[in-house]
Amino acid sequence: MNNLIWLIRASRWARNPPKPGTVKLVLGIIAAGLLLAGLEHFGFWPDWATTERPRAIQMQRP
Repeated sequence: MNNLIWLIRASRWARNPPKPGTVKLVLGIIAAGLLLAGLEHFGFWPDWATTERPRAIQMQRP
């Protein structure tokens, strides 16, 4: 059923393609996300911009 929805969406997109400005905007956002992920992966992300993962709260039993 889900494949049928995607097929209908693809046919609508083929009939009415997005504007070039919209495509550039989406590709720019994807490129910025990949750039940030790459910076973090290779260790160039600054420490001040990294958050610590929250620790799980331990419940004490009475």
